[in-house]
Amino acid sequence: MGSSDQPNRLSRRTFLGAAGATAALSGLTWTPAFRVTPAEADTAAPPSFPSGISVYQQAWTNWSGEIVLSPQWTCAPATPADVVTLANWAHAQGWKLRAKGMGHGWSPLLEPSGATGDILLVDTTQHLTAVTVNSGSPASVTAQAGITMLNLLTALENAGYGLTHTPAPGDLSLGGVLAIDGHGSAVPASGETLTAGHTFGSVSNLVTSLTAVVWDSLAGAYALKTFQRSDPDIAAFLVHLGRAFVTEATLRIGANVRLRCQSTYTTNVGTLFAPPASAGSSSFAALVDRSGRVETIWFPFTTVPWLKVWSVTPSKPLFSKENDSPFPFTFADSVNSQESSLIAQIVGGDVSVTPTFENLEMSIVGSGLIVTGTWDIWGWAKNSQLYVRPTTLQVTANGYAILCARSDVQRVVSEFYTHLNNALTTYQNKGQYPMNGPWEVRVTGLDNAADCGVPGAVQPLLSAVRPRPDHPGWDTAVWMDLLTIPGTPQSQQFYRETEQWVLSNYTGNYAAVRPEWSKGWAYSGTAAWADSTIINTTVPAAYRAGQPSGGNWDTALSILDKYDPSRIYSNTFLDGLLP
Repeated sequence: MGSSDQPNRLSRRTFLGAAGATAALSGLTWTPAFRVTPAEADTAAPPSFPSGISVYQQAWTNWSGEIVLSPQWTCAPATPADVVTLANWAHAQGWKLRAKGMGHGWSPLLEPSGATGDILLVDTTQHLTAVTVNSGSPASVTAQAGITMLNLLTALENAGYGLTHTPAPGDLSLGGVLAIDGHGSAVPASGETLTAGHTFGSVSNLVTSLTAVVWDSLAGAYALKTFQRSDPDIAAFLVHLGRAFVTEATLRIGANVRLRCQSTYTTNVGTLFAPPASAGSSSFAALVDRSGRVETIWFPFTTVPWLKVWSVTPSKPLFSKENDSPFPFTFADSVNSQESSLIAQIVGGDVSVTPTFENLEMSIVGSGLIVTGTWDIWGWAKNSQLYVRPTTLQVTANGYAILCARSDVQRVVSEFYTHLNNALTTYQNKGQYPMNGPWEVRVTGLDNAADCGVPGAVQPLLSAVRPRPDHPGWDTAVWMDLLTIPGTPQSQQFYRETEQWVLSNYTGNYAAVRPEWSKGWAYSGTAAWADSTIINTTVPAAYRAGQPSGGNWDTALSILDKYDPSRIYSNTFLDGLLP
């Protein structure tokens, strides 16, 4: 966090390059630093590579810098037909194809760190970026997988359309968002009805059709195939976790709205997350009831969170600042010298400065909102929905969707806050600080397939917010993320303890837990995505529970194998998760 309007600031990349502070942070390079042609490479080029498609070696790292691939053979197809050519080449040569978007995820769905072997990264963001807005009733947008959410939402806004909610970063590819059921924060406010063309579920729930490169058993080759939302097989492609290659999707869209986004930092965290019996008008659930669109960012060891409340507001309020571009919170776009010094101390082992760092972060939020005049802004939806840039402090994060009844939202967040606060206090009493980033809370609806407007529409089988037929009263998902700087001492142990508590607490008729695919989960105590019991038993069970035998976790895996029997769209991690 930090303000570009304040002195002595440096960009994230400058900090990483100049700090020499720690090896843990030095790998957080957003854009690969070099490209190597086959003639310059030390290793043999992919054999018999298709002519007309350039191939090169490119280093790659994910958002948090925890997943690093050494120079990896990469290409950027110009057309969907090129992807077909690449798929048939990979099948013939025994190679793997990995569709690469912007790399803003945490989990190893693209590849695990240090992956080796015959792997070709396929960059969709250079050329597969076309978009067409189809006005009318119903309206839709057809976009290729490599378009960024910023460019997609800008095209929609220019045509008078928008989304109810969307992930905060603008530099996500549409393909990446659909692969992991991307979301923002929105449920219906009290008295609010869903506007045609919108959904309170994930972005994947808006898909009306999609095109993927799949195995055609009759032709004995990979080919383009368009799936309609009423086709049972599309259910596995709507959220596919990287086990498919989607080239294009058509999404239902609705009229754009103006949102007022009010940021405050005056509500006590204990008041916001109070137990239901004592929760008042300033509680989290009460705010959700009033506006439907709430996000909280609480830095531990502080007393007040950064609270964002969006409300649908057609006309500009008198005292709101009109906001005509995204990423309004510029104070969060880079790291200042004071922050970088504290970060270096923490990852160097001096965790005692964690409370100082957390309070600094919150003070930057407070002063930043004032200096930039962004505590009360108003404008088209995307301009306050998008607020995370690549230069924002890149931290690691765990993530879970907790399915529950709307009436239990306050209980869910209150129990989590109480557990988190007690756990951090216990660690603090031992001189340990495993968490130095914020706790973030968002709320969405579930994936009601009817929202897309297609008769007979099927649900995304692998969406974290797929409804549970055996619990029709569960209509809400509370998303919880705990952030910390990679390499923080005791963080892996802390994440495992938190996960085990989450899985044991939100159970039975009260609630259920599913992992947020793009974040951290399956903690072993020393690493994320490493607990075999969670990967092989807990997660599959969460997608079988309450679902029909012909439409569950196993159904999704069967469909994905049907259309990719040679598993050219897989990796070692996915082979374990989706065997």
